[in-house]
Amino acid sequence: MEGTPMRAVVVTDFDTEPRLVELPVPEPGPGEVLVRLAAAGVNPFDWKVIEGAMRGSVHHAFPLVLGSDGAGTVESVGEGVSFTPGDRVFGQFMDIEQGRGSYAEYAVTKAAKLARLPGDLDFDTAAALPTAGAAAHDFVEGTGIGPGQTLLINGASGGVGQAAVQLAAAQGVRVIATTDPDTAVYLRELGASEIVDFTAGPTADQVRVAHPGGIDAIVDLVTSPGRLEPIAALLKPNGVIVSSNGAVDAELVAARGLRGANLYANARPATLASLAEAVEHGQLRFRIDFKAPLEEAADALARSKAGKARGKTVLTIEAA
Repeated sequence: MEGTPMRAVVVTDFDTEPRLVELPVPEPGPGEVLVRLAAAGVNPFDWKVIEGAMRGSVHHAFPLVLGSDGAGTVESVGEGVSFTPGDRVFGQFMDIEQGRGSYAEYAVTKAAKLARLPGDLDFDTAAALPTAGAAAHDFVEGTGIGPGQTLLINGASGGVGQAAVQLAAAQGVRVIATTDPDTAVYLRELGASEIVDFTAGPTADQVRVAHPGGIDAIVDLVTSPGRLEPIAALLKPNGVIVSSNGAVDAELVAARGLRGANLYANARPATLASLAEAVEHGQLRFRIDFKAPLEEAADALARSKAGKARGKTVLTIEAA
């Protein structure tokens, strides 16, 4: 397929508008897989990359195809790969240094970032899984929380938060979930024991009133650096807080006699396979609350950035 054009959504520099262009279909190298994508998952990280979240950390190759997550069918493989053409797969595709991503009809990624898709799982759901599912898994696991303990999930409305509620509740953890009134009933269905309506007042104040003796752990998906202290102050001595936004200040946490870490999703194949199996067996629900075609990627990203997601956003892709 070398030289064949495909549609892809790219940015040409930091802080530029995503646009649909034609690019050559990439070729897989050793250890890589070319996937004909059927769907791409939209994550906050995707628009954060446009804003320069990784600027200075890694080289960015422009034009940069956006998109971390995707699902589709193997088209071709490089040397040393166990996948074969026709295999249904899902996983992570973004490689900033190579300008690669999943908002495209075809995408190349390392075989080590993919897992086979169970037969009963559709492409849209699979595309929603990798980053949000792996993040929820890793963040809950990172707290070391156990049965009977209390965990605050700050920012439970979106895909990561909803998955984290389910994974923690399945372990017998008492989950406090922050959300707006519209999503409260759904989060209770997913296993949340308590709901904090962040539109009714500061989250920290509401949790402190309900739990004056403190709570055991926090997964914080919304607080930005420099603003974590009121949330961290909710913890019991030796409590643990995990942030997805790099908000944990090691010195501040240690000075309070607490533990904490800044964690990022690592969608290992074994984790992906476990998540897919849980979804297939009805043990984990991923709600897709917004779908759009590839050409409307910019609008989907803007919606995510505005905080309107109450589940996962997926781009549907039909290769020409």
